Amino acid sequence: MIDYSKVPSPSYVLDESLLRKNLELIKSVQDAADVSIILALKGFAMWSVFPLVKEYLKGATASSLHEARLIYEEMGIQAHTYSPAYLPEEFDELMRYSSHITFNSLSQYALYKDKLTKAGHKISAGLRVNPEYSEVEVDLYNPAARGSRLGIAPDLLDDHLPEGIEGLHFHTLCESSSYDLEKVLTAFEKHFGRFFPHLKWVNFGGGHLMTRKGYDINHLIQLLKDFRTRTGLEVILEPGSAIAWETGDLLTTVLDIVHNRAISTAILDVSFTAHMPDTLEMPYLPKIEDTLAKEEGEYEYRMGGISCLAGDFKEGYSFDKPLLVGQQLVFKDMIHYTMVKTTTFNGVKHPSICIWQENNTLKILRAFEYEDFKNRLS
Repeated sequence: MIDYSKVPSPSYVLDESLLRKNLELIKSVQDAADVSIILALKGFAMWSVFPLVKEYLKGATASSLHEARLIYEEMGIQAHTYSPAYLPEEFDELMRYSSHITFNSLSQYALYKDKLTKAGHKISAGLRVNPEYSEVEVDLYNPAARGSRLGIAPDLLDDHLPEGIEGLHFHTLCESSSYDLEKVLTAFEKHFGRFFPHLKWVNFGGGHLMTRKGYDINHLIQLLKDFRTRTGLEVILEPGSAIAWETGDLLTTVLDIVHNRAISTAILDVSFTAHMPDTLEMPYLPKIEDTLAKEEGEYEYRMGGISCLAGDFKEGYSFDKPLLVGQQLVFKDMIHYTMVKTTTFNGVKHPSICIWQENNTLKILRAFEYEDFKNRLS
């Protein structure tokens, strides 16, 4: 358990033992179903723990040249790479860091397919397709929403895939269940199953939240095994959130308490828009340790971020005692889709990045300074 008295505020703190626990569970799925599970850096790119991730998973997936290079340099392997479009001036370097490259459109593949033969090593080419089915309700996070730019629609493919294509990739899940995957697979096979005899692999994308409490692991394993038996194809999954789910927190401090009409707002040394953007985009109310249900606590507060954005706040928090200036609060489960999306808006202080190690010691990986803000804008 993390000793927050030893942690500077503000800080993201990863609990190394909880990360290992998640990885052990995910590897058990990987082994039982005979599939490849790889880390999606777009959800969790804390490269200091890549050696630990590599002990359990079979690789990593990149959405850009920088992510692919990070995988190559810090994990020592080539990436499974996908982007909605590739920058022409980066593609040669991107090939160096990639074992698989998936294209979002037939035109992108046509533009780059000849280059793949000149990479100097084997690169397996794939196409992202859109099964046009998803259980995700928030359009911002729904890759299969009407008119989506992500993936090739079924009617745009004839009876034959372009020469050189070895795999198909879909991604229509977001923190979803195995039963959601089952429904997507039905749509995927209906629209694209005719191509299976000509493929080597399929990539089921991310959104498989198998480390969430209540997720039906046995159902997932059986679903994957059945697909493998039916098709004989290599199956790849690339979760992001599941890797770092509930593995760490964001420590913050109350700087002031502002009263306006009947609302009391605790001003914190972090920002929702800069440091927890998903809470505003999804939106959802992040849990704070030791808070009560709204109807149970005597003292209710908004949590206000330190930026000047008017909407930089979340409300609905209740405590059995009044908050005090200088009091520390812990936002739970703030490791996935936080550090990878932070900004330096307003020049607010960026939280430090820390690991609570398995030997119960704190390791501060990075403390951010003025130069980090300045150098992004020069």
